[in-house]
Amino acid sequence: MPLLPFDRTHLTPGTRVCVAISGGADSVALLTALHTANTLPRESLGVGLSAVHVHHGLRAEEADADAAFVQDLCTRLNIPLQTHHTSVPAHVEQTGETIEEAARTLRYEIFHKLLAEGHADVLLTAHTLDDQAETVLMKLLRGAWTEGLSAIHPVLTLPKGKILRPLLDTSRAQIVALLTETAQPWREDSSNASPAHTRNRLRHDILPILRAENPSLDRTLANLAELAREEETRWQTELSRLLPQILLPGKPVRGGGRSVGTAPGSAAVAIELDRLRALDAPTRRRVLRAAARSLGPNGPRLSFDETARLLSLCGFRHDPTVAARPGTILALSQNLRAERSPRELRLYLQPSAIPQK
Repeated sequence: MPLLPFDRTHLTPGTRVCVAISGGADSVALLTALHTANTLPRESLGVGLSAVHVHHGLRAEEADADAAFVQDLCTRLNIPLQTHHTSVPAHVEQTGETIEEAARTLRYEIFHKLLAEGHADVLLTAHTLDDQAETVLMKLLRGAWTEGLSAIHPVLTLPKGKILRPLLDTSRAQIVALLTETAQPWREDSSNASPAHTRNRLRHDILPILRAENPSLDRTLANLAELAREEETRWQTELSRLLPQILLPGKPVRGGGRSVGTAPGSAAVAIELDRLRALDAPTRRRVLRAAARSLGPNGPRLSFDETARLLSLCGFRHDPTVAARPGTILALSQNLRAERSPRELRLYLQPSAIPQK
């Protein structure tokens, strides 16, 4: 039987591996490939294999049939399965997230809980090269910075356990070919054909046109994601060194020192303009964005335009809508405020926006 290539890093003998399986081609291929590799006579992978299926409360009978298919597959392969039921519609109503966002949020809450409670050492998802290309393109269209362009990470390290994506170098075409060759059925999600979802429009309409210009487009976009991950790692190391030297708490007070409040609404950091002036342009942008993020565990993520407005407030670029003078206050998204003083730029959150731990 042909074996599907997958990244075996972190899959050492004795590791307890849980595979997230929807019933679609990708996850079915991953689970069956691991099962095959785990039962080889002389070169067994030697891992403890289990599976998890999430029923999102969407697609009614179709989703029930997916769950039944997954149960039958795991029973046939003698793989322990956990099935979790959630309600994406209820989550959408409560949070305002899109259906795609809500489904992902609820899925990953379950995945994180499985690892945190010690049910597995690693959890595997079946994201492919195609998924990576689609994600990078979506991020590009939305104006992402390098942390966004890094797209789907091969490894997510959590406080307890890891989430792995061992098929990121494998195309969907390879997966379908293998399943067809081995007569292994899978389920098709009818919502994957709906043009209501951005990813589907990119998958069915935009990417085929782009691939006609560059047949290696998926690999090209995946390479971009890898470069972005490396760039982001490098910058995070540099910012960890710089920020303690640059960020100042609270406000300056007469006679020296600084006033740092502890009441709700007092979260603030400041940066001396001369310190910013001494930095090159890329580092200035990074420092400003990191300063905003430092305002709590879910601190604001500045967009390109918002970062440009802050640079204009500091006098480093021209924007006719921003007065680069002391006393000017900018109202930014996520209730972030920026105030210019003669010597500093101060960032703070409105009281209602202070992130709660």
